[in-house]
Amino acid sequence: MQLLRELLSTTGWVDKTRGFARSIRRSTDAGNGLLLVGTPTQEPWHLAAHLDDESRYSGLPSLMPTLVRWNPPPGAPAHLSIGLDRIESAGRGETLFIVAPDDPTDALLERLSDARKSGATLLTMDRGDDDLAGLAHDQLIVPATGLISISGEPLTSDPSMTSLPLFTSVSASTPPINRMAEMELVTPAMSFDTVQHLVSAAAGEAPERAADSRRSFRDRVGRMLDSIQGAPPPSDW
Repeated sequence: MQLLRELLSTTGWVDKTRGFARSIRRSTDAGNGLLLVGTPTQEPWHLAAHLDDESRYSGLPSLMPTLVRWNPPPGAPAHLSIGLDRIESAGRGETLFIVAPDDPTDALLERLSDARKSGATLLTMDRGDDDLAGLAHDQLIVPATGLISISGEPLTSDPSMTSLPLFTSVSASTPPINRMAEMELVTPAMSFDTVQHLVSAAAGEAPERAADSRRSFRDRVGRMLDSIQGAPPPSDW
């Protein structure tokens, strides 16, 4: 895990997620709240929990997310019972943060379009969906998993190659995956889950609060990476 932390600084994802986090802070600081929305098959439970943590740790109440759900179950706690009709009432001063690792669906796109027309700010983290790109004020694209070199250049998009170890020797006998230098150091391309962790860590790193929080971005990233274990949603979410 320590090696992964060191490699992050060479992939470009630290800067990308910091830039996107600035959009989150700017829109929420000037507004009334952050609405977090997923897709019918992917609800951003862990991102909601981590943004909640960063809100408390950093003293930034505007980062406290409201999780909008597709099908809240009967009897769910109040903060877990907010359905898609909340998007329909979103307007000026509110931010919709859409997390879409898969199809956002026409139903969601239509609601987002109406919310934007009503003045809401739309931020998206997705796979490069063209429809979301046309709606978003800021879009963070997370490519499909592959391999990246320490320079951040893709080595391959072949899913069968994603199990290569961190240290890979590339030579004349190596299958053609864009031959790099001998003993090229590679790391898996950032997963959607890991990028969510980086975004939440960066969101809590408001520059004007850095001296008070006394926690560097590297510390935040380390804490977030250590928590990636594929656990079920936190009990309080």
